[in-house]
Amino acid sequence: MKHLMSLRIAALLIVSSVALSQPVRTPDITIDELRHHLRYLASDELEGRRAGSKGADLAAEYIGKEFKAYGLKPAGDKGSYFQEFEFVSGVELGKKNVFAAGAGKEKHAFTLGADFRPLGFSSTGSFKGGVIFAGYGITATEKQYDDYAGIDVKEKAVIFLRYHPEGDNQHSEFNQFAAYRYKATKARELGAKLIIVVTGPADSDKDELLRLSYDNTIGNAGILAVSMTRASLDKLLQSSGTTVKQLQEEINTVKKPKSFNLSNVTLDVALEVHEVRMKTKNVIGYLEGSDPALKDEIVVVGAHYDHLGMGGEGSGSLKPDTIAVHNGADDNGSGTVGMLELAQHFSAKRGELKRSMMFMAFAGEELGLLGSANFVKNPTIDLSKVAVMINMDMIGRMSERKLIVYGIGTSPGFKDLVNSHNSDSAFVLKLNPDGFGPSDHASFYGKNIPVFHFFTDLHGDYHRPSDDEPLINYDGLAQVLRYVGAIAADLNQQSAKPSYVQVEAPRPAGGGRGVRAYTGTIPDFGEQSEGMKISGVREGSPAAKAGLQGGDVIIKFGKVDIKNLYDYTFALGEYNIGDEVDIVVKRGNEVLTFKIVLERRN
Repeated sequence: MKHLMSLRIAALLIVSSVALSQPVRTPDITIDELRHHLRYLASDELEGRRAGSKGADLAAEYIGKEFKAYGLKPAGDKGSYFQEFEFVSGVELGKKNVFAAGAGKEKHAFTLGADFRPLGFSSTGSFKGGVIFAGYGITATEKQYDDYAGIDVKEKAVIFLRYHPEGDNQHSEFNQFAAYRYKATKARELGAKLIIVVTGPADSDKDELLRLSYDNTIGNAGILAVSMTRASLDKLLQSSGTTVKQLQEEINTVKKPKSFNLSNVTLDVALEVHEVRMKTKNVIGYLEGSDPALKDEIVVVGAHYDHLGMGGEGSGSLKPDTIAVHNGADDNGSGTVGMLELAQHFSAKRGELKRSMMFMAFAGEELGLLGSANFVKNPTIDLSKVAVMINMDMIGRMSERKLIVYGIGTSPGFKDLVNSHNSDSAFVLKLNPDGFGPSDHASFYGKNIPVFHFFTDLHGDYHRPSDDEPLINYDGLAQVLRYVGAIAADLNQQSAKPSYVQVEAPRPAGGGRGVRAYTGTIPDFGEQSEGMKISGVREGSPAAKAGLQGGDVIIKFGKVDIKNLYDYTFALGEYNIGDEVDIVVKRGNEVLTFKIVLERRN
């Protein structure tokens, strides 16, 4: 009898657990359902939902099942909820990676992984020739500092230190030149064929190699690139009577370059770095409107569901030295579960819908808006029929009632719309007119579609393993969703389709390389090509006046060859406002040259 009673209690506990984990489905925005969704999507089981991973696939399957349960029609490829696409997820080393050197009568053969390692943005190829030590690899005209002054690195290998001569000074003007992506582009511009990066002892007690990691913003830098240990480089410097430590101490002390040719050193290097390609998928569901005159128009509601996986260097984690599940409860589990709740809410009201509605969970946002960029390039609907795109990214940590809304300038009346639905001052609204920004709405705005983007701001757990579900402000999340739902319903019912307005980009605060000169080009963040592809140009901008247009691939800006977005940013920093610069683009099968006059942002 006692055993039977224990079984009954256990059974009741199981039933209670199931009831708690699977709340009753309701068209209302409820905290129980939000919590239910998020506890799964931000669970350790999904391992941070990095695009291309098993965890991301599990998240996509979950979202697709929810769409089906709500009665949304599949709007992906081949009658499914999924739109699959391929992307570059990282790099791996090939079989041929060798680094040898001759220094007078001495020969050195360095060991891969112990003495040297290719960098993730390195080209594949070989180099034989001389080598130059070029300090920190920096040209800072305003600081009257130039590591390349008086030396010729053309067809040579270049050794440079990481960081800059003012070390840990966070306010140093040298900070803008510290990234080795900048240094790689500068060396390539000057004709160097190989860069060798070393971490000086003033910056780290450990003599370690940089990890092999991939950065979508730079991709292949168009130059051979390796990291080397100080001990290995000291062998090359020995015949010059110096060491990495001595060179760094002297440069840092006098704040002047100490570059020189290693006259008796010859390198023989071969590097092989391959891109690793993976597949991931957007999840797309559709509700058809009922108004004969308006149902062909579509209100899109979207959120990205991917995050940073297990973190690590190159992942985007702000704790790159920590390998742990980055659950991304707020970023962007909150937007994803919010999108699901709104899909369920509007599905229950489908008979009242005038316009159709599309609900989208984007993949690969953390890697550069890949999913939304793929969709607007390969849409499963007619993009011209999209009336508005509403995006939600990080809406789960509202504090002091603050809600940031982007896109209020992208269509007339949008500002009045968001204010009218906040007449009770439930939110302290921070309104931004621009349609671009670091989330998926930017891909749609680049296609001349009005947008909204809702965001409750950054916090101390952003892009860290600590962005966990218990920290979500569910009351605030539900409040935001009811607000967004009301705005979406209003846009669904309006008789006139919102008209598109091109918003002039705000002028950035402060100085720095590349921020003063303005062109008005809009990068295509989802395109991985040789050059920088643009999705469009801002109206009245220098790029528009010059004749550039969406789809152009910029391959040269002035004297700088453009391989990626970072090269383009670097090139802008080489010129001033008022300069007339030749800009070379590929347009289809043609190569065209335009003259662009750089302006200041208004």
